[in-house]
Amino acid sequence: LDQAESIRLTPENKEIYARRKETVERGFGDAKEKCGMRWTTLSGRAKMSMQAMLTYAALNLKRLACWTWESPEPA
Repeated sequence: LDQAESIRLTPENKEIYARRKETVERGFGDAKEKCGMRWTTLSGRAKMSMQAMLTYAALNLKRLACWTWESPEPA
C-alpha cells in the first residue's frame, strides 16, 4: 500500500488523477443526480442490474450525441 501511495503521489500521476473528476467520476455523478441512481424501488439483483444497464446506455447515447453534435453557424 505504501508503494502504491508513493506512485500515486508523483507529479505525473497527480495530473492523471486530477482528470478523473472530469471523465470517469462525472458519469457516476450524473447517474446519481440526474437519473435516480442514489436509491431504487426495485428488489432483486436482476432488476437492479437491468435498471443500471438501461441508465448507463442512455447516458452513453447522450454522450455520443454531444460528441457528434455540430452547432449551427452564427448568422
